[in-house]
Amino acid sequence: MKIASWNINSVRARLDNLIAWMQETDPDVVLLQETKCLAEQFPREPLENLGYTVVVKGQKSYNGVAILSKLTVEDVRTSLPGDENDVEARYLEAVVGGNTRVASLYVPNGQEVGAEKYFYKLRFFERLSAHFKDVLSYKESFVVGGDYNVAPTDYDVYDPILFKNRLSVTPQERAGFHSLLNLGFQDAIRVLYPEDKADNTALYTWWDYRQAGFSKNHGLRIDHLLLSPQAGGRLFEAGIDRFVRAQVKPSDHAPVWCVLKQ
Repeated sequence: MKIASWNINSVRARLDNLIAWMQETDPDVVLLQETKCLAEQFPREPLENLGYTVVVKGQKSYNGVAILSKLTVEDVRTSLPGDENDVEARYLEAVVGGNTRVASLYVPNGQEVGAEKYFYKLRFFERLSAHFKDVLSYKESFVVGGDYNVAPTDYDVYDPILFKNRLSVTPQERAGFHSLLNLGFQDAIRVLYPEDKADNTALYTWWDYRQAGFSKNHGLRIDHLLLSPQAGGRLFEAGIDRFVRAQVKPSDHAPVWCVLKQ
């Protein structure tokens, strides 16, 4: 089972890119973030014509998450527990293929260190940790793909000195991310490409549109696939489709994917 995650940065603006990538790489499940449209505006038909069931949690102009699946889709959850007043479209969860739970996740950017949105981001990680702990009690394969807006270590940043104490690398944000790993989740890329053995500069998933960020490879690894122990035991392969960032009118993110043994 191939599961891919991509912050597409507007599904309607990059529909052609999405379709071309899906046709070339043939994922079974696609987790999208920043779709940036209401559910009724989501371009379902072209994706359904490729054989995918489409589940969407939309929001006008901002955020938005989706699950596209060639497999059966059941037990859909459209929000992250823990704050009934949070109406932002950042979390979507379902069981696919009868035996694998997946979630598409868009963690808040945080705006700037110390801003209210920064503290919203930290609270969001607390809610994730509480929910993931609950889901782990189901003892089932669970794959959470998305834009976590955190570079977990300095190996995931092209210039750690430049980024010191900046958004996505602060100790508080990293602690939020690592709280999920401490529950028993595994970072699919790091399982297969450990920091001390990998070319870490080849593992970035985001490059700024400005200042030729992609051509200079001034990137960050902020998009991740986290696997429960049951899913981790099925991990066969993982990678990043960096070539997608070189498309015409690209998203600023590249897809990350993993393959689980049945």
